[in-house]
Amino acid sequence: MKEKRELFSLKVRAGKRTYFFDVKETIYGKKYVEITESKSIDKSSFERYNIIIFEEDLEKFKKALIEVIDFIRG
Repeated sequence: MKEKRELFSLKVRAGKRTYFFDVKETIYGKKYVEITESKSIDKSSFERYNIIIFEEDLEKFKKALIEVIDFIRG
């Protein structure tokens, strides 16, 4: 049985949080981005949250993210 593959990974550390940007491929060959936030709760515990963006939605996601960043920066 074919399994999903990880094609690319990038890690960003930000204080107690770490963000993982992983490009993966489904068993059907469809690419997507999985963004994971991992937050340290204490010395041995973490909270993790994931968001998945499929290839057909990347441009919309990118446009919205740029708009939000531009708004924050003024």
